[in-house]
Amino acid sequence: MKSIRVALAALAAGAALTACSSPMKAGAAAVVGGERIAAKDLDEKVTEYEKALTMAKLDASALQVPLNQFVLYRLTNESVYRQLAAKHRVAVSEAEIDVALKDPGQQQSPQMNLLAKGVAPGNARDYLRAEIGMSKLLEQLGGGQNQQAVEQLRKEFTTIKVSYSPRYGQINPQPSQENPSMFVDTGRFGKLTPTAQG
Repeated sequence: MKSIRVALAALAAGAALTACSSPMKAGAAAVVGGERIAAKDLDEKVTEYEKALTMAKLDASALQVPLNQFVLYRLTNESVYRQLAAKHRVAVSEAEIDVALKDPGQQQSPQMNLLAKGVAPGNARDYLRAEIGMSKLLEQLGGGQNQQAVEQLRKEFTTIKVSYSPRYGQINPQPSQENPSMFVDTGRFGKLTPTAQG
């Protein structure tokens, strides 16, 4: 299971780097394939996530990226996962989600596992449905240990275009200690520069 998680994380990072810059619909934080993530919905998810971090007595600054970027990145990956699972007719049962809700992953508890992924408890079932769908699709293709399967799934990821609002910028292709931000300014008001740490 760990190799599947690692493969999915690598795929998500690769998919994010293929994001294109097409015209953004008003009020959208991102457009993923044909799915729009409204800025209003993103704000609600960020508020929920911030409350969940506070309840767990966690400091949001430990993420080293702004919360809205962290949650937006998770939402775009969730949308890609969901769309690919639907395209390949991968079904996820409620029982599978129930099991995943109890999985601590690489964290100390299931709650911490979800928070590490940018998921508030109220959004857990939808997120896990999408994540399990991707794991099952990867298994159908040959599994996370099979490089050919991973490459095939990576190609599938690139078929779903992701466009971010200029408000967030573009995915940072080379995060560094100096600029760990997930996004960089697109230079819409000048030349391309790394975003300031918030």
